[in-house]
Amino acid sequence: MDFSGFTKEDFDVFLIDGLEPRMEALKTSIRPKLEALGHYFAPALSALTGEEMFAHVAKHARRTINPPKDTWVAFANNPRGYKMLPHFQIGLWETHLFIWFAVIYEAPQKNEIGGRFSKKARKIFKEIPRDYVWSLDHMKPETLPNKDLKVNDLLTMFDRLQTVKKAELLCGYTIDREEVIQLGSEALLAKIDEVFKTVTPLYLIAQNMK
Repeated sequence: MDFSGFTKEDFDVFLIDGLEPRMEALKTSIRPKLEALGHYFAPALSALTGEEMFAHVAKHARRTINPPKDTWVAFANNPRGYKMLPHFQIGLWETHLFIWFAVIYEAPQKNEIGGRFSKKARKIFKEIPRDYVWSLDHMKPETLPNKDLKVNDLLTMFDRLQTVKKAELLCGYTIDREEVIQLGSEALLAKIDEVFKTVTPLYLIAQNMK
């Protein structure tokens, strides 16, 4: 596999001023690595979920003024798109790398998915590791540490997914940029694989397969 890990220069792309210069740097330095991760993990996620998964590298095509503050590769069971479906993500902010299971606001099945999560809240609380994190907005870097949450906090998030139009829910793991750089390629691939195995049960619940 042609993946060499992420470097300081990759993270520093998000410090480049201007839409065109930052997009050019994204295309030349980060996008090839995300495409490599897509090729590597799509078959692995297909095996984990029992559904054929397709990789979608962010193109940021709609942007006309503001340069992207993060970028990613997403995995879903549809070759044409992922935003309307439960999916997985690997991506970068300037400060860290994220590995997510995600249901974002475009997903029309959010109400049903939130209900399925609510029914299994105690099981989810028990099985998600304490050092994992949650997010309620994929466009912000801030996260909610799982170790600080109780079952009722999860139930509140699951209820919000059912009742708030713009609600989102993401669960996974983040790694600070310095650690990502130190890990190199093999250790990072192993960590991503471990996280995907841990959050796949959430995907199966969301898809009503578990």
